[in-house]
Amino acid sequence: QLRLVESGGGLVQPGGSLRLSCAASGFTLDRFAIGWFRQAPGKEREGVSCISSSAGSTTYADSVKGRITISRDDAKNTVYLQMNSLKPEDTGVYYCAANDHCSTYPFTFASWGQGTQVTVSS
Repeated sequence: QLRLVESGGGLVQPGGSLRLSCAASGFTLDRFAIGWFRQAPGKEREGVSCISSSAGSTTYADSVKGRITISRDDAKNTVYLQMNSLKPEDTGVYYCAANDHCSTYPFTFASWGQGTQVTVSS
């Protein structure tokens, strides 16, 4: 059974950092592009970042460029999202998802984790 599990969320003050993890089981991540999405209360799910398979090219939403870094460790079957200089507007549930290519459209991703809550507040 294909499964993605996010972890690493929590409550952090503005300017703080978090590292989210997306661990896969039941399949090997190295064949897939992995996207991170977030959803704030009352808002649509939006793409944050994506990393392609093998070549590892990355994309970022304009709102997070320079503050967030996506990386993958295929030996650990895990993708990470390092988030620095966090802002209150980064608050939301963060999800990772697998696809055969990177895309900003959530509906193109078939396999999703359950999400991890990130709250940025003083």
